[in-house]
Amino acid sequence: MSRKDKLIERLLKKPRDFTFDEMRALLGYFGYELKQGGTGSGVKFIKDGCNEVINFHKPHPNGILKRYVLEQVIEKLKKDGLL
Repeated sequence: MSRKDKLIERLLKKPRDFTFDEMRALLGYFGYELKQGGTGSGVKFIKDGCNEVINFHKPHPNGILKRYVLEQVIEKLKKDGLL
């Protein structure tokens, strides 16, 4: 099983300890690039060659994403046919 497959499986389980770094790696596999969202902790992941955007607040200080962020990302990836 590849790292991408392991991250997808992990994301779909919505664990309480899914990190920002894991999300950045996973979205990178789908062609998204990290962009700072302006001021504060907002970040955007923009997909190359199209207008697809996933945005949320970067977690701090521990880097663990909130459950609602995982749910939003899962919903977006499913809607786009990536999951």
